[in-house]
Amino acid sequence: MSSRRLIGAAVLVVSASLALSACASSPSSPSVSSTVADDAAYPVTIEHALGTTELTKKPERVATVAWANHEVPLALGVVPVGMAAANFGDDDGNGMLPWVEEKLEELGGEAPVLFDETDGIDFEAVANTNPDVILASYSGLTQEEYDTLSEIAPVVAYPEGPWATSWRDVISYNAAGMGMAAEGEDLIDSLEQEISDAAAAYPQLDGKATMFLTHVDPSDLGTVNFYTANDTRAAFFQDLGLTEPSSIQQASTDKQKFSGSVSAEQADVFDDVDIIVTYGDNSLISTLESDPLLSKMPAVANGAIVALDGSGPLGTAANPTPLSISWVLDDYVALLAEAADKSE
Repeated sequence: MSSRRLIGAAVLVVSASLALSACASSPSSPSVSSTVADDAAYPVTIEHALGTTELTKKPERVATVAWANHEVPLALGVVPVGMAAANFGDDDGNGMLPWVEEKLEELGGEAPVLFDETDGIDFEAVANTNPDVILASYSGLTQEEYDTLSEIAPVVAYPEGPWATSWRDVISYNAAGMGMAAEGEDLIDSLEQEISDAAAAYPQLDGKATMFLTHVDPSDLGTVNFYTANDTRAAFFQDLGLTEPSSIQQASTDKQKFSGSVSAEQADVFDDVDIIVTYGDNSLISTLESDPLLSKMPAVANGAIVALDGSGPLGTAANPTPLSISWVLDDYVALLAEAADKSE
């Protein structure tokens, strides 16, 4: 059984006439135990951080809230009845990221309702789509929000903590909630192969210690902010054959922390970083290179920096999601490889 399946969804599929126990290497790492092919395999029970969700039949009307959950049904050929509008990274202002728009055009059918989540979840709009299930495995749902949504339809929440779900578990949990667990596993296999092939084209990436520098204020560089390995952006580096610097590892032991900070006077702790990825442009790179403290970081001194437009599709896709991975992978890996060359 692959490591991916060992960290997969904590899902127990229970038939009306037969209880199927989850297949796992340990009680703390269960995974999907069987495929739900039709209503005869129901009810399905899905355990997650906010409770237990039971589906009595295969959902037909799928709604999603929060970030990227709609990409799972779309990738599996299902158009949601409603989904959250993109609130950043939207290049044309239509409420959809380009890879989502392309997939919807490919699938056709009735366009989903776009939920405006600028001020939080629009519960009334969600209810008006009359969903059979609400997917939210990648989200920051509070218990109160989960309870309110559960009055509308069964909700699939995150497995462990808010905004911490890996792209694999986003697929596993949401696919299980749709009665498409096997198709979800196939999608994960396909994406893993795609990632492996893309990284293999750039052997210089292998083993490069990479950090994601975040919330850089060019007017005040007194603090170095970064994402820990608990954040999905930083975790994706390992999928690409990059490694986690020991300096970041030490800040990632608390699974509830997604970012960390150190004083610029202590920036030498990042001497083990080969590549820096950050949100910004060439002017930000110039600012880092001219700073008397940060310029001494090896990655900055070597110019081994990948600067992403945080408001555009490429920067948005640095947070891997089921559809964005394929859309951005070649460009992203090429930029990382260019930085890796400079780190030599």
